[in-house]
Amino acid sequence: MNTNNDPQSAIYSAGIDVGSGAVKAVVMAIENGQEKVLSKVSARIRRRDINDVVDEVFNQAVAEAGVESLHYVATTGEGEDITFATGHFYGMTTHARGALFLDPRACAVLDVGALHARAMAMDKRGKVLNYKMTSQCASGSGQFLENIARYLGVSQADIGSLSLAADKPEKCSGICAVLAETDVINMVSRGISTENILRGIHESMSGRFTRLLRSLDYGDVIFMSGGLAGDKGLVKALSDEFAGLKSLKGPLPEIATHEDSIFCGALGAAIWGAFRYGKLGLEGPGWEAA
Repeated sequence: MNTNNDPQSAIYSAGIDVGSGAVKAVVMAIENGQEKVLSKVSARIRRRDINDVVDEVFNQAVAEAGVESLHYVATTGEGEDITFATGHFYGMTTHARGALFLDPRACAVLDVGALHARAMAMDKRGKVLNYKMTSQCASGSGQFLENIARYLGVSQADIGSLSLAADKPEKCSGICAVLAETDVINMVSRGISTENILRGIHESMSGRFTRLLRSLDYGDVIFMSGGLAGDKGLVKALSDEFAGLKSLKGPLPEIATHEDSIFCGALGAAIWGAFRYGKLGLEGPGWEAA
């Protein structure tokens, strides 16, 4: 691998996003301004030691990429203590840049993770201009939705399609996770269908997310990242929430997602890491295989 600072040489970088529920890693090659994903790997943390999960995911990503050394290993999320990393980037910065990589039209990002949700507006360079986060309550998080699905006996993969099949959604509390779970128990006892319960939860979550986004200059395209970005029922509920706002001025924003939305933070970390490497002119690779 060429490790000099010739602008025509490829820079190989890795991004590791340590979230509350999963670890994601990507390896990228950046050459002549072109960014290419060589590999991407994710794994749930569950009750495992987080360092073991990081090592597993990173080693698999490097092996699949077929590289023996990296110029920069960038971490984000809760990964700032990873000992072999070259540098760390804030999560909002990496999600903004990763969103632009996946969809260059994006003007704002809604990141919905296991324990939180946050909205950020950025410019076309990936600079975060403003942001808002949900409160500490978990009722707008992936973990909350997972808990509800487990109680209902539904797999996470089926949540979106079931929600889309609802015909009479039953809204639950959008303020407190404990109250919302109590609402769901009452709905089940009243014979409310699983489809209508899930759609009601999606609508409650979308109401919170819309309020976050409306406090920002979200532009024409809002990109969803994080573990719930692949939930088609939630995406539809968020689109419908904007469509139903009577006070909304201007055109409706498009809610965009991507099959790699879960890797958004890791992608942004890898891209910013390569940028920092090129900017600082670091000597040699930042990581080499043992």
